[in-house]
Amino acid sequence: MTTAPQTRYQRVTLEMWPLVAAICLLAALLWSGSLRTVSPILNVIASAASEPNFYSSALAGVGVLAGGAFAHWRQMRRQSWRGFAQACGSGLWVPMLASALLGVAVGNLAWGWTLASGAWQPLFAPFVSVSPTVVLMFGADVKTVLTGGMLGGVVTPPLSVFGASVVCPELGVPPVVGVTGGMAVAAVVAFTVCRRLPWLSELVRRDAEPTPAVAEKYGATWVLRRSLADFSEAQFFGSEWASLGLIAGAVVAYLLNPATPAYGSGLLPQILAAQAITAIVGVVLWRRRWARSPFYPTFVPIVSVAPACVLTYGGTPASVLAGALLGAAVGPPVAAAISARLPAHFHPFIGNVTAMAVVTSLIVPPLQLLPGF
Repeated sequence: MTTAPQTRYQRVTLEMWPLVAAICLLAALLWSGSLRTVSPILNVIASAASEPNFYSSALAGVGVLAGGAFAHWRQMRRQSWRGFAQACGSGLWVPMLASALLGVAVGNLAWGWTLASGAWQPLFAPFVSVSPTVVLMFGADVKTVLTGGMLGGVVTPPLSVFGASVVCPELGVPPVVGVTGGMAVAAVVAFTVCRRLPWLSELVRRDAEPTPAVAEKYGATWVLRRSLADFSEAQFFGSEWASLGLIAGAVVAYLLNPATPAYGSGLLPQILAAQAITAIVGVVLWRRRWARSPFYPTFVPIVSVAPACVLTYGGTPASVLAGALLGAAVGPPVAAAISARLPAHFHPFIGNVTAMAVVTSLIVPPLQLLPGF
């Protein structure tokens, strides 16, 4: 990445911070109509940041946002201990976050009525799908941020809601299959629309930051760092600092009230255990693929197969190990294979969420035929 683009994106970053704050406040006021009732709405937005990991906790959401902000601050100043580059190494973390937050706000405003029955609905979906990837594909200007937020909020929630609430019960598969499948379909629709928008005429692709020598990067320390960073990769953060904030927030929420995170299941410890195992096994197993390319989707089972298996089978030791090991072995190569075959105007995340849906549906339901499930 050359010096001039970095300077420009640092300037855009500073200009975007007020937009991030304005999106949160405006969404809260539109929902509530009063400053005194803003807190519950901000809680919804914060929870959306942790829901891809099955935590659904405002404290975990605040943790991942705070950790991401700290990592971004260190990365922009090229300071030590800055961790892996966020936002796919583009330097666009702040405008990406602005679009993601706007997507959640728009999605809840447009589709919040689906919560009337009291049932859970995946209205967090724009945060980790269409909204941020439009920025990653087309750049950091305000028009792109607004386009990503609006498209993500309008298109993604209904498809994910339909998948989780209608398709999954009929097929007998975990809800994450419908959520991620809805994200994939929504992304195809959204990026097809983007190709026809005159202000999004040029694709902007940026490679990850240059990497050090293989011997230095891919040792035991790197394995632990990469395993930790994968906890926040679904949010396009992919930073150790963001992941530490995410996990710390979830643990604090659990200690305060075990019924708060993990959809009231009380299974947060088992989910974290499964995710930690699948993260380490996946990175170790596919480390050579990381050595040959800037990115490899080892995070896929962390936010799909592993936690879905725990919730489906009650957190038994067998469900923790089976979901973690099978997910680590199958999820990443399937995601990489699908992403490699996508057209250039589709962001590779489509391959990742498609793989989450396919692999989860193939692994989790058949396990009920085995002893211990």
